[in-house]
Amino acid sequence: MNSRFPLAAATLALVLSAPVAAHALPQCGSASWYALHSRTASGEMMNPAAMTAAHRTLPFGTKVQVTNSGNGRSVTVRINDRGPFIKGRIIDLSKAAARELGFLRAGHTRICLEHG
Repeated sequence: MNSRFPLAAATLALVLSAPVAAHALPQCGSASWYALHSRTASGEMMNPAAMTAAHRTLPFGTKVQVTNSGNGRSVTVRINDRGPFIKGRIIDLSKAAARELGFLRAGHTRICLEHG
């Protein structure tokens, strides 16, 4: 019998029960927008008109305030997808959120995230 297995299972349980505070906010960096017509990683249909976003690690359902560093505009979005998958970007926003933040045409901008 392998005596390391129970220890590995206990370690995994401890890691999976880490508090949400482990996801340090605020975060500042680059953001982009996307508009799919398929299911998100959370299982819901992507809605480009909704105030939603993709983040690599924040739990689904987390609300964050996103502020465009260039013009000061802010929106609150709900995390419902995973991404972005482009190096250096910290969040992908729905088309509606990008429109409200004023960077729809540019496609990407510098932002800061805070708890919503």
